Amino acid sequence: MKVNLLNYTLAKLEEFFLEIGEKKFRARQVFRWLHIYGAESFAEMTDIAKTLRAKLEEVATIEAPALVSEQISADGTRKWALEVSGGNKIEAVYIPEDGRGTLCVSSQVGCALECQFCSTARQGFNRNLSSGEIVGQLWWANKRLGKDPKGEKLITNVVMMGMGEPLVNYDNVIDAMKIMLDDNAYNLSKRKLTLSTSGVVPKIDTLADDCPVALAISLHASNDEVRDEIIPLNKKYPIAQLLAACQRYLDKSPKNYITFEYVMLKDVNDHIEHARELTKLMRGIECKFNLIPFNPFPNSGFESSSWEQILKFQKILQNAGYIATVRKTRGDDIDAACGQLVGRVQDKTKRQEKWKNYIPLHEV
Repeated sequence: MKVNLLNYTLAKLEEFFLEIGEKKFRARQVFRWLHIYGAESFAEMTDIAKTLRAKLEEVATIEAPALVSEQISADGTRKWALEVSGGNKIEAVYIPEDGRGTLCVSSQVGCALECQFCSTARQGFNRNLSSGEIVGQLWWANKRLGKDPKGEKLITNVVMMGMGEPLVNYDNVIDAMKIMLDDNAYNLSKRKLTLSTSGVVPKIDTLADDCPVALAISLHASNDEVRDEIIPLNKKYPIAQLLAACQRYLDKSPKNYITFEYVMLKDVNDHIEHARELTKLMRGIECKFNLIPFNPFPNSGFESSSWEQILKFQKILQNAGYIATVRKTRGDDIDAACGQLVGRVQDKTKRQEKWKNYIPLHEV
């Protein structure tokens, strides 16, 4: 069976080249062709010997997700539906703003965490994405967008905030991020690569050792009672355990703070007392808050907090000395806003078996 070279970090690609009887430096050449120049075929690699290109044709492929559709929002946000193996669709979103471009990348086909306010979680779960399918979203988006008039790439930041929970597809996500960070590929800085998690505590600790990047926590509640209801994972890793892991992560983080994401749900987590609980909860943790107006989807059962209530909530956090921003809703007219990504997921797992498919049993 041919291997997809987009799955390989540079170190793994060098190992592969040694296995097929080639020198390691050739792997670096091919790696640059794949990720800097976006080569779709070995024939494009003109400074590679024809004999090596012929050998690669026999044993390897270059397979990125395929474009299914593109939607462009009135605010310039782009949402792409991409097909991966098995006939499933994932979604990636590009957000241009103020001289930078952010790509929101998916890590799974669907999601099994069942967060109640997230449309993706309502679609079910199929499988983890391979590292090539994850980094392939950036590979593909760079080709689609091209460069700005000055010759610079338009994607400056990547956030692992699309479909799925990144830390339950740990190995593939780590490899994909290492490729994104490699200066022979996309050359992102660790400060401009953000991983968002609902709180898989053991993996937060290993992430700090394996690939520390900017960390965002999908918190969305100020106490366990509320969080248990809207984020079932909290029953396994309650807030106290999660915040302890965040404190440990800060010792190795490329940023000197952690971002806590907080979707504003009317009459659920948006009361003034919830804001005051947060100010006490975060004492001693260097952090900032990103308040997110809830983006509605059919039959969600939730409403967004009023703008007035969001501003009151924000003011309490700010008065306590915290940075608290309100995320500008982007791409909601094309269902590309936070919590709205759904793709087309064929849910192939029974609900009671989902945990087995994305977290090793000894860690559940």
